Amino acid sequence: MAVPRITKVFAAVNLGSFRTSAMIAGLSETGEMVVLGSGHRASQGIKRGYVTDMQAATHSVRDAIERAEKMANASVQSVWIGCSGAGLVSTTAKVEVEVGGRRIEQDDIEHLLVAGREVIQPDGRTVLHAQPAHYTLDGAHGVPNPKGLHAERLAVDIHVMLADGAPVRNIKETVENAHLKVEAVVGSPVAAGHACLSPEERELGVALVEFGAEVTTVSVYAAGMLLGMQVVPFGSGDITDAIASAFGIRRYQAERLKCMSGSAIASPADHREMIPVNAPGDPEGGPVARHADDKNRIPRAELISVITQQLGRFTEEVAKALKAMGFTGQSGQQVVLTGGGAQLPGLADFAQAALGRPVRIGSPPTMLGLPPGHATPSSSTLVGLVLYAAADPVDIRAVGPKWNPAESGYRGTKLINRVWRALREYF
Repeated sequence: MAVPRITKVFAAVNLGSFRTSAMIAGLSETGEMVVLGSGHRASQGIKRGYVTDMQAATHSVRDAIERAEKMANASVQSVWIGCSGAGLVSTTAKVEVEVGGRRIEQDDIEHLLVAGREVIQPDGRTVLHAQPAHYTLDGAHGVPNPKGLHAERLAVDIHVMLADGAPVRNIKETVENAHLKVEAVVGSPVAAGHACLSPEERELGVALVEFGAEVTTVSVYAAGMLLGMQVVPFGSGDITDAIASAFGIRRYQAERLKCMSGSAIASPADHREMIPVNAPGDPEGGPVARHADDKNRIPRAELISVITQQLGRFTEEVAKALKAMGFTGQSGQQVVLTGGGAQLPGLADFAQAALGRPVRIGSPPTMLGLPPGHATPSSSTLVGLVLYAAADPVDIRAVGPKWNPAESGYRGTKLINRVWRALREYF
C-alpha cells in the first residue's frame, strides 16, 4: 500500500517518569495522520513529572528523537512536549459581548477572544493553554462556530490550564538543550483526551484517569471541554516498589513479575501456581525471595495480594479526586483508564467495582504506520500530542488584536466592508 503524500510534519516528545518517547507523524493530503517514525528509551532525570537531572533528561530526549528520526528517515527541528507534573491546574472562564442582533463576523469572534484575555487570572503561574471550548448564542450552548449566525449576545467558554513556572521552564530547557525548538508545552490530560475520548464522551461527561509510572492525572470532561483536573502522586511504579519490598527482590524483578504474572483480579487457582522470581539469563546466586520455595518461586496469590492492596489505595485516591471535582450522580458516569498502568490485566473490572461506575481502558486510535508497541494505553499522551498539534488548536493569546476596544463602531474601510457584506446578504 502506497503511503499518501505528506503535506505537514509534526513531532512530539513525552517526558514520562518511566520512559521518554518521541514520535514523528505527518498529515496527508487526504487529512489522514500517518506515523512516520517513533522511538523511546528508559527515562533518566525525571521524577514524578519533574526534571531532577537536566543533563540526563536531555540525553534521554536526544536518544528518543534520534531513534524516531532514523525510522522516519527525516530530521525535525521543533517538537510539541507533554507535561504531567509541574502542578497542573485546569480552570474555565466565560466572557460575553453584545452583538446587537446582526450577523456574526470573524471580527466579532476575534473581539470576543481578545476580551477573554482579561478574564484569565494566572495568579503568578504559567498559562499552558487558553482555548475557546464552545460558544453560546443568546443562551444556546455548544455552538462550535458562530460565524454567519445572528445573535443579540455572543459568549464563549475558555479552558485555561495553568502550571508552576519553574518546572515548565526546566522541561522546556531540557528539550531545547537537545537542539530542538519547543512549539508548545501541552498538559498530558489534554493530549490523552485527544487520543482516548470520543467527542460524544466529552459532551456527555467522562472522567479520564491517566495511570502513569509515578503520577496519575484525574481529569473531568463535560459539555465538550476539560472542566477540572487533579494530580495524584501515585503511579504503577509504586506497585512495583511494593512488590520489591514485600518479597525482598530487585526492582527489575518486581517489574517483570507485575507485568508477566500480575493481575488486579484474583482467581482460585492462584494459590496453586508458583512463579519463578528469576528469569532465564538472570545472574546466579541472587537473593532468595521471601516466602519462596527451594526453587525461588513465590505463590501467585501473594503477588496479586500485594498488587490489589496497592490498587485499593489507588482507587481510593481517584475516588477522592472525582468527588472533589463534582463527578458524582447522574452527571458523572463513565471512567476511562489510560496510561502505562492501565495495561494491568483485570484493572477495568477492579476499578469498576471500587468506583461504582462503568470503566473502560482507553487506547490511541488506529493510525497508519503506528507500531504495535505504541498502540497501547502507555502511548496515549504521545499519540495525543501529534493529534493535538495537527488539530491546529486556537489559543486566545495568539489571536491578533484586529478589534480595537477603544473604537465604538466600525470606521473607514471596515465600515465600507461591513456595509458591502450587508448589501450582498439582504439584497
